[in-house]
Amino acid sequence: MARFAIDAPTALRIVRERVDVGEHQLVSTGSLRSQAMQVLYDEVRAGTLDEAEGRAQLETVAALKVPLLADRVSRSVAWRIAARLDWAEMAPAELLAVASLQADVLVTDDERLAAAAEGIVERMPWVAFASALA
Repeated sequence: MARFAIDAPTALRIVRERVDVGEHQLVSTGSLRSQAMQVLYDEVRAGTLDEAEGRAQLETVAALKVPLLADRVSRSVAWRIAARLDWAEMAPAELLAVASLQADVLVTDDERLAAAAEGIVERMPWVAFASALA
């Protein structure tokens, strides 16, 4: 059994592709649902997703069994990561912190996040993640 840290796009793919993670565990940051909601809202506003479907997907994301972490230690590690990488935003650093502290691997296709993960936590793209679960 592995522990996978996931970002919002990965959570949405799990929902959209009806992926069963089986005995594996998922973990993410406290902001996962808000980030997923932003992605869905942007898609609805762009006309690429029906509002009812967007809301349904958001509810399914909310129902995923994913501990959402935002504890003191992960915030401290996120701060150090953001400072070291000279990032203006904390959300990606927070995910790297949670992944390094609580997961075996980070699942993301975000190139910036994937590059930053090197030396912090193992990274797996969606294709490898989906194959590992199949």
